[in-house]
Amino acid sequence: MKLNNIEYLKHQDSGNFFLLAGPCVIESEELTYRVASQIKEITEKLEIPFIFKSSYRKANRSKADSFTGIGDEKGLEILQKIKEELKVPIVTDIHNPSEAALAASYNVDVLQIPAFLCRQTDLLEAAARTGKYVNIKKGQFLAPYSMKFAAEKIEHSGNNNVILTERGTQFGYSDLIVDFRSIPEMKSLGYPVVLDITHSLQQPNQTSGVTGGRPELIATMAKAGVATGADGLFIETHPEPSKALSDGANMLKLDYLEGLLKGLIPLKKACDMF
Repeated sequence: MKLNNIEYLKHQDSGNFFLLAGPCVIESEELTYRVASQIKEITEKLEIPFIFKSSYRKANRSKADSFTGIGDEKGLEILQKIKEELKVPIVTDIHNPSEAALAASYNVDVLQIPAFLCRQTDLLEAAARTGKYVNIKKGQFLAPYSMKFAAEKIEHSGNNNVILTERGTQFGYSDLIVDFRSIPEMKSLGYPVVLDITHSLQQPNQTSGVTGGRPELIATMAKAGVATGADGLFIETHPEPSKALSDGANMLKLDYLEGLLKGLIPLKKACDMF
């Protein structure tokens, strides 16, 4: 399923999944630009449509002293610079209605609604009014068919540019489980569907107050997502996940990204034959 209105999105006819990837949050301009440049080089070589992802602010934190960002405007300026210099589309999170217009003013292509906020009508409507693509992450508490109501809020505001993302269902207090039936079920609603691989492998609510993760399962999760028909994959990646300022426990080491993607392309082509 194509994303027709995103500027600079290439390789739409390659038959590959599209990729949303980057570090969880903007830590510095140098690191963010380095990651974006390396992912662009990889995806151009493999003909994978690429949308660069990084949050200019992280509002959903477990502890009061958790890193939230380097400043909204500074972070958005870095994203805008990457978009203009590298010629790649950008996706970033927003958390309240006022952020929708702010992020859109920096030419962000996709406004991402965090899973915890997917039912917030005023936030969804504000995002829709920008005319940008809106990527709604399925709440850990929602059934996949319930996402049609979130998508309808975007469309009722006059915007048909909707993406839905699966990122796991809460299992007990400190684990997430992906029901892969969610992917074809949400696709049946008529929207592109993304599997958020790295957040699906989080282990929230740890006693330390820092979210854990299972990054050793990233390849397994990615293969399952491709096999069940995901249109896109979401992967947070960092040169040194152990030193990342946010979500390091579940991010993919940047050096492993190319090998992972290479292995997924033939699987996608094989699955498309069925």
